[in-house]
Amino acid sequence: MPEVIYKVDLPAFTGRNVPIKEIAAAIGKDAQYVRVGLQQGILKFGTALKVADSSEYSYYCSDKRVWEETGYFRNESQAV
Repeated sequence: MPEVIYKVDLPAFTGRNVPIKEIAAAIGKDAQYVRVGLQQGILKFGTALKVADSSEYSYYCSDKRVWEETGYFRNESQAV
């Protein structure tokens, strides 16, 4: 049987930190849902780090991981 080769065009990932509100809109959830999911480790497309001596968190969600987990991608040049 001949070998089948598939060509897949991947998005042009830049490591962009995708904003929580943008991710929430893309997956149809509230931004707080995304924040808590990241804090609890349930959502795997980003990290939530607690800011020292504070109750606040800092988030990083790379465009590649968001795409891998949700299928959502937006170039930086595209309007929100």
